[in-house]
Amino acid sequence: MRLAIAFDRLRWEEKALREEAVSQGLEVSLVDAKELLFDISKKKGDGALPELVLQRCISHYRSLFLTRMLEAHGHRVVNSYGVAEVCGNKLASTIALARAGVPTPRTVVALSPETAERAAEEIGFPVVLKPFTGSWGRLISVATDMSTLRSLVELREELPNPVDHMYYVQEYVRRPPRDIRAIVAGDKIVACVHRYAAEGDWRTNVARGGTSRVFSPEKDLQEIILKAAVAVGGGVLGVDAMESETGGYVVHEVNNTVEFKGAQSAVDWSIAKKIVEYVVDGVKRTS
Repeated sequence: MRLAIAFDRLRWEEKALREEAVSQGLEVSLVDAKELLFDISKKKGDGALPELVLQRCISHYRSLFLTRMLEAHGHRVVNSYGVAEVCGNKLASTIALARAGVPTPRTVVALSPETAERAAEEIGFPVVLKPFTGSWGRLISVATDMSTLRSLVELREELPNPVDHMYYVQEYVRRPPRDIRAIVAGDKIVACVHRYAAEGDWRTNVARGGTSRVFSPEKDLQEIILKAAVAVGGGVLGVDAMESETGGYVVHEVNNTVEFKGAQSAVDWSIAKKIVEYVVDGVKRTS
């Protein structure tokens, strides 16, 4: 079986996935998406890429467009275009989670600076402002009062992208000094870790210096994680959740191109192996 791992930045994860796929007997190629060309007037590609592609681009739009073109040329892509579209947009993913009954932080979307203020008043300070797309905690801010919110909105209004002039306003969940990252492959939780923020930061992203510790999720949390994965379309995903002080868990994000180096540092089994096994088994089941 041939497998291409498409990327736009070659990270530890892509190398680990390639190594594992080779150990399982696959013919594997690492493909830099930035160097690809697609003649979309043709119904099929030129055969340079194998049928099966594991899509690992960091850029949301590159990931989205690449997957769309690959699928149009008959490739089988993990994750699919539909999943990439939902996970890459916080508005779409929050809607999908809410419709599926997955508990999430209260979120209000405002389409103007004035309604952003109203959204914050409805939720109650502090609130979290998030961009509609993005990762690694970039452009995420906490507004503790109206003055801070107005300053953040003023800064956003100066940005050139009109999408930044609309506002995803979310309640600030009071939680222990950690959150939860679950790596999901299909209907299985491959690994589940607590993530702790680096000193001086409230964001737990490992890319920002956070650390991970493995734990076994209780049944209720397992059900929420898997329900969230199904809600966005399934595949290889990172489901991020928090323990609310008011009781229960809330899912605040589902990642389409999940990084797992931090989680791997906390477990003694290969996450890459579990992911490759899922990808291969999926092909066998549908062949």
